[in-house]
Amino acid sequence: MSDPLVLGIETSCDETAIGIVRGRKLLANVIASSVDEHARFGGVVPEVASRAHLEAMQPILTQALSTAHVTLHDIDAFAVTAGPGLVGALLVGVAAADGLAVALDKPLYGVNHLASHVAVDLLTHEEEIKPTIALLVSGGHSSILRVDDVTGEIQALGQTVDDAAGEAFDKIARLLDLGFPGGPLIDREAKNGNRDAVTFPRGLSQPKD
Repeated sequence: MSDPLVLGIETSCDETAIGIVRGRKLLANVIASSVDEHARFGGVVPEVASRAHLEAMQPILTQALSTAHVTLHDIDAFAVTAGPGLVGALLVGVAAADGLAVALDKPLYGVNHLASHVAVDLLTHEEEIKPTIALLVSGGHSSILRVDDVTGEIQALGQTVDDAAGEAFDKIARLLDLGFPGGPLIDREAKNGNRDAVTFPRGLSQPKD
């Protein structure tokens, strides 16, 4: 029996993405970004992101199926980001995945997209490494995790108690009027900077009451 063919939908923030995999083999990974629409606001606007997901869903679904050389009727199961993320943006993806699953009478699985960050990296190893200590740095999260099984509970060993790295990048870029998204812009400027120009204090080690 061949590995199941799974189609996944991601709409947690400003990018609409559809991936198709068979087992560990990636057959399609199509992404539509609305970053240019958010740039004039200096950050992601939830309502704009939701509208962009609605507009992008059908085109990238068609493209993903074409890239993978499959049809919707070939899909064995659907997966969708159920959180964390922007509520309105998540609803677009969940509604699309739910509609497809019901129409085709296929199972639907809700996925934590932070666990998916870790799972994708683990897929690059032929043998599973358990337990795994993972450093997760994303737009809204900076965490150290213990992963025994990505399909089970993931233990947070430590995480930021104020701004995550991505949030700090965007806020600094806004203060310096560099533009959006802040991450790549600050990274570009930092390469030409003096890393010893400022002595930074140690970050918070305990939550603030």
